[in-house]
Amino acid sequence: MKYRRFTQDFKRSLVEQLLSETVGPAELCRRYNLSSGQLYTWKRQYADGKLTAEPSREAELAARVRELECLLGKVTLENEFLKKAVRSNLKQTEKRESSLPRIAPLSKAFKGGAS
Repeated sequence: MKYRRFTQDFKRSLVEQLLSETVGPAELCRRYNLSSGQLYTWKRQYADGKLTAEPSREAELAARVRELECLLGKVTLENEFLKKAVRSNLKQTEKRESSLPRIAPLSKAFKGGAS
């Protein structure tokens, strides 16, 4: 079964017609093939401010939270990458700097002549 989807503008328009009392609820339900329960659900949403054209403060804050969560995820990944790079660099440095004393290459030590 395929459900119908209605836009916020359509819902708001029907509720405003209902509130203006130019058209009765039964007429709106017949005209648009809606149940009265659906119409009154939209009326309650309209009263709660959920069918407004401009985004509510809560919607703006929710969008901001999503944006910040995305940014946090990106920064966390970058941080982990940099930690791994630093650890890898330190391990390579430790391998190069052995605790054993360095010995000059033999070719230089035994080149002829008296010193």
